[in-house]
Amino acid sequence: MTEEHFDRLVREADPARLDLVGQLDGVKQTLLGEIMSESTLGRFVQPPRRQPRVRRFAGVAAVVVVLAGVLAVSVLPGEPGEVGEVASAPSAGAPVVYSPVAMRAAEKNPRLLINQPGWKATTVYGFTQEMGTITFRKGGRELEFDWYSADGYADRYADRLHVNRPKAVQVDGWPGDQFEYSASDFEVLLRPRDGVFVELQTGGDWSRKEFARVLANVVRVDARTWLGALPPEVVIPERALARAAEVLADVPLPPGFDVAALVDVGINDPYQFGAAVTSRVGCGWIAEWQRARASGDEAGVRRTVEALRSSHGWRVLRDMDKAGDWPEVFWEYADEIATGTLRASYSQGLGCA
Repeated sequence: MTEEHFDRLVREADPARLDLVGQLDGVKQTLLGEIMSESTLGRFVQPPRRQPRVRRFAGVAAVVVVLAGVLAVSVLPGEPGEVGEVASAPSAGAPVVYSPVAMRAAEKNPRLLINQPGWKATTVYGFTQEMGTITFRKGGRELEFDWYSADGYADRYADRLHVNRPKAVQVDGWPGDQFEYSASDFEVLLRPRDGVFVELQTGGDWSRKEFARVLANVVRVDARTWLGALPPEVVIPERALARAAEVLADVPLPPGFDVAALVDVGINDPYQFGAAVTSRVGCGWIAEWQRARASGDEAGVRRTVEALRSSHGWRVLRDMDKAGDWPEVFWEYADEIATGTLRASYSQGLGCA
């Protein structure tokens, strides 16, 4: 299961409504005890109740990720019928040229931005598969945009009917339905369009009036405008190899590790990118450990144990440990390898294919 898949399990499960703690076996039990197992995805058996808003690493652990120096998003008026350019995007000289990989990632997602001053993108991840997340914050309010493949819309909509009777709304001409969990907690499901649907979720202190005002200022933009609105810290495909070199500077790589393949991990904020990269490294070393044990290669086993034991000193994990729980998860499995054991849950826990 990929990093993005796990985060979607957390969000789609809305685990407060399910009593499935006993089904889970894995790291961080106090956290993961709230999360339904992958096999139960979509089987909503109780009326939905909104979870307290938390930010998660898309692989396993709960984490609050706020980018340093995030970018305020403001869209300037363009010609009639057109969306203007993001104010902070380059406005002089040659236009920015994005790679085909970045353009494909941007073009297949809904590309929604908030056209009001002060809103900042704080969390970005996904966008390599039929899903993605971008969260904007202003003061004590958040608005999270999650998009999914259209084939999941019917189940999601049917589940949300347990909340209340929806109110018809539009977001930049895109029809949807607004559900109300409380007088300050709202969700909008935008109906399938171009193969995807979008879920907008509030976090923080909202009012009906303020939410309606913000919805009226959500706009759909072109791919270049959307990419230009991302904070410079966000790792888009053309920045992936340079950022990977920093992440992997003191990380021993497993045999056959393909650094060039890291361009396909999507569009991620620094924390999510670091987690995605180290996930692949960990999975690679575990595969090598399994191969070495099966073939009686004792030297290979020792190399793997030493490599994973050294992860306690990897700079990327030590830095990430200040912001979230992914390093703790990684180290638990690394330490198991050192003792000659490994739980079957590693594949889900580390996002190994």
